[in-house]
Amino acid sequence: MTRNGIDFTTYFKQYPDEKGYFGRYGGSYIPVELQAAMDEITEAYFTICKSRKFINELRRIRKEFQGRPTPISHLERLSGAIGNVQLYVKREDLNHTGAHKLNHCMGEVLLAKFMGKKKVIAETGAGQHGVALATAAAYFGLECDVYMGTVDIRKQAPNVARMKILGTNVVEVKEGLGTLKEAVDAAFEAYSREYKDCIYCIGSVVGPHPFPMMVRDFQHIVGVEARQQFVEMTGELPDVITACVGGGSNSAGFFSGFLNDPVDIVGVEPLGRGPKLGDHAASLTYGTEGVMHGFNSIMLKDEAGAPAPVYSIASGLDYPSSGPEHAFLRDMGRVRYETADDEETVRAFFALSRYEGIIPAIESSHAVAYAIRLAKQRKMGSILINLSGRGDKDMDYVLEHYGIPGKDAKLV
Repeated sequence: MTRNGIDFTTYFKQYPDEKGYFGRYGGSYIPVELQAAMDEITEAYFTICKSRKFINELRRIRKEFQGRPTPISHLERLSGAIGNVQLYVKREDLNHTGAHKLNHCMGEVLLAKFMGKKKVIAETGAGQHGVALATAAAYFGLECDVYMGTVDIRKQAPNVARMKILGTNVVEVKEGLGTLKEAVDAAFEAYSREYKDCIYCIGSVVGPHPFPMMVRDFQHIVGVEARQQFVEMTGELPDVITACVGGGSNSAGFFSGFLNDPVDIVGVEPLGRGPKLGDHAASLTYGTEGVMHGFNSIMLKDEAGAPAPVYSIASGLDYPSSGPEHAFLRDMGRVRYETADDEETVRAFFALSRYEGIIPAIESSHAVAYAIRLAKQRKMGSILINLSGRGDKDMDYVLEHYGIPGKDAKLV
């Protein structure tokens, strides 16, 4: 498939380029001393990513420890309540630790072990990346510091407890809004002091090169499995695939399995309370080009051109930018980016729970919300959703702020 001059049959050999750019997005905008550390990570990754020993070890971990492959489930009752379009979900909520994040965390910590590092540092919003990294660090016997904003610590108490049980040092970040951006700021600052003895395990397809590429590569397994499973299940490809997009790790891996197929691909951003700046985190929909946290992409800016305050009901999506590959795929027209607001997302959260017995992460519920909306508009076809995580971490927050819908509540 070719789109706007891009040959997707050879896409992964072309992008990113050797400097980490997807078109004009990406790169590495960091201090000289940190660039040396990033170059070390890049060299180590390219050394082991083609290594039979590394690949076999990662495959063994995925099968014996993570529980991969995760299945696809047909949402038969929910589909029937909507109409004729059939909805399916890729069950990353069944991956060990309850989300897709462990896919790249096991790879990143295995890389740190190869490099002889003694410690890993990371940020987290919803806490799923933090839990996954804490799990990987415990598995490989490394120290682990996870930086998390005050607001997210309150919202995601179960995941904070999990990290501490696993032996991780959870560092509260009180500056600014106390959310994901501030956690990234603090983690980068800590890494700049400790880079000789540790590795910063970025939690999404953001940051300086090689992380947007490396995290996507580790998440590629989701798209590969999903494509094969769907064809085996139905005999054909889905008409549409969709996933939520914040920084964009789950969607980047999921989408990568279908880029060269005649499949519509839709990323769903958080519209939050509405389109007013500060009420959402839909950077690809409302943002402009800019540099933050060491990479060039599309970001939401305030009047001074700095990263704008953002909001989302989903702690894992409240970030003022998105991965550079997402910006590139948007510009190329290969992926379309839509939005879902808080109210629609919460309805989808309860709809999937009530109709299918699956409590989704509030992040993933954005994609479920869009799929329900699209299914109502179409007379036939199939939609495959990446269910990037389970909703255990979100239940108390949702119930406190939205309550439990009555049995007669209209959810679809």
